[in-house]
Amino acid sequence: MFGISYLDISAGMGLTATGLLTFNFLLGMMLSTAYKRSVYWKKLPDAVKKFSIDDLHNWTAYIALLFVFMHPLFLILDHSSKFTFTNILFPLDAPKQPTIVLLGSLSLLALLIVIITSQKVIKKKMGFRFWKNVHLISYGTALLFLFHGLLMDPELKDRPTDWLDAEKFFSEFCLLLLIAASIIRYNYHRKHKTA
Repeated sequence: MFGISYLDISAGMGLTATGLLTFNFLLGMMLSTAYKRSVYWKKLPDAVKKFSIDDLHNWTAYIALLFVFMHPLFLILDHSSKFTFTNILFPLDAPKQPTIVLLGSLSLLALLIVIITSQKVIKKKMGFRFWKNVHLISYGTALLFLFHGLLMDPELKDRPTDWLDAEKFFSEFCLLLLIAASIIRYNYHRKHKTA
């Protein structure tokens, strides 16, 4: 219709999921701190402070999961890709870049584990400490989905990564943002653990 293929839509779904998951990850880090006591939080308008960060964190996870599911579905709809549903479940048989597809499939599985175990009923049965340890899977999940996006050729032509491509630059930016946030979060943990 407009020269957009299912492959293009799949790539767009993947990029949207990357942005949502990055934002969600940052929200999760924020929730794991005493952000409401922060000088920066106190300076925000009351309308912003009344908004539930916890709800936003939950909903961005659900919406991101929807985009993560749609990403391979549109790939399967593109017959030129030769991908099947089986290739998504068992990516080592994928017609293109099977190892990189495996990273995406593992990130989907890890994301499902994090979201399922975060449901109130399950979280309560697990207990906070065990749930927290399982929830740390999200750090690995972030790396998996970002490396999948960075290394996968969006046209499935097995080309090397073009690090200056706009789509790749977006994933690079998300990766750097998460690395910086992880360092800040780790320093916060160290400072408050000794305090």
